[in-house]
Amino acid sequence: MNYQDRYPIIVTPALHACRDFWVERLGWQCGFESSWFVWLGAGDGSASIAFMAPDHPSAPPGPEAFGGLGMCFELQVADAAAALADFQARGGVAELPLTDEAFGQRRFGFRDPAGLWVDVVEQIEPQPGYWDRYMV
Repeated sequence: MNYQDRYPIIVTPALHACRDFWVERLGWQCGFESSWFVWLGAGDGSASIAFMAPDHPSAPPGPEAFGGLGMCFELQVADAAAALADFQARGGVAELPLTDEAFGQRRFGFRDPAGLWVDVVEQIEPQPGYWDRYMV
């Protein structure tokens, strides 16, 4: 298979609030919009996400409205502190403050209007020996 793109579709009645959040707080661009579907992409084309209304006319089988649990959308960046500063300058509020994790990530996190947890991560060196107990 040759993929042209890959992105999650979050089924939510808050698709336009999500559009506004991702555009205003993260600087993403709206690439397609209809009354029941919104597709957004990072300005550099490195990531995309879509939101779809629960009552959309092209419903494939299975996607119920997203309830906010059991999914984490990871956005890997080169500099998490700079990403947080940009997010906050755009009015975003981090629910998880900038944190250095022993396993090798510097990150912060927040929820969008659909309840999707977004984890913004920078890879850093893990604490020496941290992964030893998990390796087989």
